[in-house]
Amino acid sequence: MIRQLFLVIGALALLSLTASAQHIRAGIIGLDTSHVLAFTKTLNTTPQIPEVMGVRVVAAYPQGSKDIESSTKRVPEYTEKVKALGVEIVPSIDALLDKVDVVFLESNDGRVHLEQVLPCLEAHKPVFIDKPVAGTLVDAIRIYDASKKTGIPVFSSSSLRFGKSTQAVRKGSIGRVSSAETSSPASLEPSHPDLFWYGIHGVESLFTIMGTGCQGVKRGTTADGKITVTGTWEGARTGTYTEAKGYGGKATGDKGADDTVGKYEGYDPLLFSVVHFFRTGITPVSPEETLEIYAFMEAADESKRRNGADVTLKEVMEKAVAEARK
Repeated sequence: MIRQLFLVIGALALLSLTASAQHIRAGIIGLDTSHVLAFTKTLNTTPQIPEVMGVRVVAAYPQGSKDIESSTKRVPEYTEKVKALGVEIVPSIDALLDKVDVVFLESNDGRVHLEQVLPCLEAHKPVFIDKPVAGTLVDAIRIYDASKKTGIPVFSSSSLRFGKSTQAVRKGSIGRVSSAETSSPASLEPSHPDLFWYGIHGVESLFTIMGTGCQGVKRGTTADGKITVTGTWEGARTGTYTEAKGYGGKATGDKGADDTVGKYEGYDPLLFSVVHFFRTGITPVSPEETLEIYAFMEAADESKRRNGADVTLKEVMEKAVAEARK
């Protein structure tokens, strides 16, 4: 009888935990990217698919970029479309934080991310920060420092990280990777380092395949004038990102090769990972890896400034850390 009572109590406790985990109110900051429509449509559709069950967008604060026309002009249209999906539009970040448990920081402009994420962390709200994590490597470091100080997790990623083949290689499908090549579009925004704005997609794929441990980079151009950046990883491994019209790549390991990596497979795989993060508090991408990705892209800009010279990530990181923590 006592054993049965304990089983009943345990079952009720599990149901309670499951119920609480399945009722998560999400908020959005920044309505200037198509990502907000994709995420909200999936989360707010009834019935929900199992991967996102119980997580719904309930409120949004529209302000994203203040001066990038390609972003600001989208806000009125996206605001109306999000409202039509049952989302309340609020006048400030503070008003948003009163209504939600977790936050999608979606502002397309990485320069505003630091000021927007700090009140979320102070309010103890876990945050997914859409790409780019920040407008500078210095601000990226400051964001992760603030996350560590408050004990509130954040993570950032491109959707390209979660392609099936890319993830399979990450998990060892071709053994230890010795070399990889990835490509993506790389439209530029003058207010950001060159690859932060859109090249991040292909660079994220590259790091998903290669992992951390990049030591230095060298930037050049292809015969038709496209950006190409080659990184050297520990163990004499190499990874190259090249600007292109589409998404793709190839990886070679000690057990074979895969020429289907780096493909774009929609936003849902990323969203499922974000929802798991909100439910568990476990970040699917470590701060160290994300910061190394942005150091790679910052080093690529520095290599450009030095006419294609080799630039170490150690040099770039040390300079940025000193600036971020002074």
